[in-house]
Amino acid sequence: MTRQQTHKLAQWLVTITAILVIVPIVLVILFVFINGMGAISWEFLSQPPREGMTQGGIWPAVWGTVLLTFGTAVAAIPLGIGAAIYLAEYAGDNRLTRMVRLAIVNLAGIPSIVYGLFGLGAFVLFLNMGTSLLAGSLTLGLMTLPVVISTAEEAILAVPQQFRTVSLSLGATRWQTIRYQVLPHALPGIITGVILGLGRAAGETAPILFTVAAFYLPELPDSIFDQSMALPYHLYVIATQVPGMPLQIQYGTALVLLLIVLSLTLVATVLRSYMRRNREW
Repeated sequence: MTRQQTHKLAQWLVTITAILVIVPIVLVILFVFINGMGAISWEFLSQPPREGMTQGGIWPAVWGTVLLTFGTAVAAIPLGIGAAIYLAEYAGDNRLTRMVRLAIVNLAGIPSIVYGLFGLGAFVLFLNMGTSLLAGSLTLGLMTLPVVISTAEEAILAVPQQFRTVSLSLGATRWQTIRYQVLPHALPGIITGVILGLGRAAGETAPILFTVAAFYLPELPDSIFDQSMALPYHLYVIATQVPGMPLQIQYGTALVLLLIVLSLTLVATVLRSYMRRNREW
């Protein structure tokens, strides 16, 4: 077999693999969209559930998901980007930093239910936060942190070294170089990683199951120490725990959650493309 034939064979194998991965995802999205679109209405999106959650809407769950996503961002983004800056720009290449990076990669692969159990023990019980938005946001923040650190560090390391060398040679301090030269050029990758991490957090059920989610709470939370409904757990409840639940409401709830996650992914893609087009290298 010639090199050209090998290249074509590899190209076909990659194409077939991509199709086998993409087609089932598209079919699932279309299936949820077709079955759930009939439930989408202003009442469904703006009213609390009624009649044992078999009627009404999902507004408390939507608002709870938004609050949890915002709390996750507050908990994970500053710490994650700060850690990435330290690992990429200040920490030396030694055994300790290699162990830290390995630990971060391993933490990113831990099942979400483990983070939920940790949040239950650390935040709900030990720190006495109770099942609350604060405990849930911190738990989701810990789960998102490895993703933010890894993607931000890779984005920072991808900035050419010449940018740093020229800035330092002109008299700028290391922090000024990072602030005005490195971070602006690494921003597309950092934002992409952050938004994708938040998208994952918005769709998680296991961590909030132990730390914040309420089975049925039509009232909106008044503070960060209150419980809240959330779309992933609400979907689990109405699909498994509520007898006589109309399928249309189940698929409508799944569609809203899917649209939130897909919207975050779309925002990340658009921002990355826009910033890369305006990048100077």
